[in-house]
Amino acid sequence: MEITEITVTLRNEDKLKAFVNVTFENKFVVRGMKVIKGANGFFVSMPSRKMPDGSFRDIAHPINNEFREVIEQAILDEYYRVMEQGQQPGSSNDAEYDHEW
Repeated sequence: MEITEITVTLRNEDKLKAFVNVTFENKFVVRGMKVIKGANGFFVSMPSRKMPDGSFRDIAHPINNEFREVIEQAILDEYYRVMEQGQQPGSSNDAEYDHEW
């Protein structure tokens, strides 16, 4: 499967650093991923929904850790690239990728 586009929209918040949309093979998009600044560095949060008990449950996510790492690395690479360009929070950036797994 190939990641064909990653769109990063920067945020200027304490923990939430960006919203991310990822397109796979120009056929399927997952919207609402987030780049989060945690205690041990940055990580990617999958789109989730708040449950009646107040917990959150992913509504889209990789099935295994290997695939999660591929997606997370591609997203963080693009996030760092966008940050280096000095884009302003609230702006987005489209990038095409040819990562395959």
